[in-house]
Amino acid sequence: MTAAALRSQLLEALPGVRHGFFTRSGGVSTGVYGSLNGGTGSNDRPEWVAENRARMAAALGCAPENFLTPYQIHSPTVVVAETPWTHDQRPRADAIVTRVPGLAIGVSTADCGPILFADAQARVIGAAHSGWRGALTGVIESTVAAMEQLGARRSGIVAAIGPMIRQQNYEVGNELVAKFVEAHSGNASFFAPAARHGHAMFDLAGLVASRLKQAGLTHDDLGLCTYAEPDRFFSYRRMTHLNEADYGRHVNAIILAG
Repeated sequence: MTAAALRSQLLEALPGVRHGFFTRSGGVSTGVYGSLNGGTGSNDRPEWVAENRARMAAALGCAPENFLTPYQIHSPTVVVAETPWTHDQRPRADAIVTRVPGLAIGVSTADCGPILFADAQARVIGAAHSGWRGALTGVIESTVAAMEQLGARRSGIVAAIGPMIRQQNYEVGNELVAKFVEAHSGNASFFAPAARHGHAMFDLAGLVASRLKQAGLTHDDLGLCTYAEPDRFFSYRRMTHLNEADYGRHVNAIILAG
């Protein structure tokens, strides 16, 4: 079975670039991990996760050992991928950039925002994991800067926002609202009143899109909510609401064709 992936129209139009926002379909895992769980940090059987990741790598046309994701820490830290690394060598970061053909770089998500970047002319790509901490502390800006250091031009970079939890399902406490407003008063626009007192509904996707626009990047957004479609997507928040023991992780990846 082929690993199922969604694609951005902007990125799909670029020559020499392949990408995929992988869904939960097309893998071998079972139960709460069914079926395309790419999360090496989950409690799924490691051999099943390895097979799932191999299927994703094949969908992008690369060897499994060249399918790279970091050890994510909800930070603005970016690493440059020049050669493959093993599971135990994974760098602690939330974004990867590269100009090496044949290396698929990706991030894992299960509600947070995946963003894939490419400058097709400069042959530089990037992948970023943006939860609220990453968005607030600058993972998007750090990724763009790292791509520029590899020779990308800001005017040539396009980005795509993948499936993530959307505002209608993302309830947060007012302490998070205060944290964002303290950082910048304009951030108040990304929160709407919630039914529960002392809570608000957070537009993470809107924040990510705003940061991409401020960075001067053309971008598109698949507009899909991980929480709202259990048959299609994994969701950390949905897992907590259902009192499930664990959850699967998506991988969202991009590669320069050789």
